[in-house]
Amino acid sequence: MKKIAIVTGASSGMGKEFSIQISADTDADEIWLIARRVDKLNELCRELVDLRNEGIKADVKRPLPLAVGLDIAGRNGAENFALLLENEKKADEKSGGFSITMLVNNAGFGTYGPFEETSITRELDMIELNCTSLTGICGYALPYMNKESTIINTASLASFLPLGNFAVYGATKAFVLSFTMALAAEIKHRGIKVCALCPGPVSTEFADIASNGARKEVKHGLSAESVVAHCLRRAGKGKHTAIMAFKWKFKAAASRFVGRYTGAWFTYKYCKRPHNA
Repeated sequence: MKKIAIVTGASSGMGKEFSIQISADTDADEIWLIARRVDKLNELCRELVDLRNEGIKADVKRPLPLAVGLDIAGRNGAENFALLLENEKKADEKSGGFSITMLVNNAGFGTYGPFEETSITRELDMIELNCTSLTGICGYALPYMNKESTIINTASLASFLPLGNFAVYGATKAFVLSFTMALAAEIKHRGIKVCALCPGPVSTEFADIASNGARKEVKHGLSAESVVAHCLRRAGKGKHTAIMAFKWKFKAAASRFVGRYTGAWFTYKYCKRPHNA
């Protein structure tokens, strides 16, 4: 039976880093890199093919990387993913089928600024991708997962407390964290590992997109390489959350003692986030 690893949002940032690190240490035969930006995926595929060729020379197994240009946004996007799996099932019927050994739901984005000053269309699109797509993809992938398969859902440190100037994004990630914990409990008997990645600021293009170009880089961001490596170690041990830095762990723990409204008011008042309309 063919084994497949899948990473969504693989074209940049933590998704790209997940793809690189999983490719270097997996028993999967293929790794599917899913995103809309096919040019970026093709660049990453070439990089991973080079690593695979080096592995073959050293008699080390590396998965075959496949660029999958797919819009997974919303219900339609999740159904596109389901169709992708169904087509693979038909193609592999004679060879024994396939299983998903790892699923990384990393696709998502945020928006900076007070809710009434942000694009409602953009906010709704964010809910569709961060919540609807992630939920659907988990549901459609589960029938193909076996004991020791792993699901990683990218949540955020923002999932622990409502945040002013980050209202909808924080709410979507609170959904991801809650859903991931419940899913972990429900499928524990199947031996499937489920982990929520809850990072604080990470050095990716997140801020540029969230601010619509007003902030080019994430402030005080830690490296995607270290955050992803920590997450994969935690997930491999069967841990349900991955929060790397001590300051992130402290904030997550302290959020239990801060009222939700107080946290939202304080961050709205004192944690301004630049944004272009």
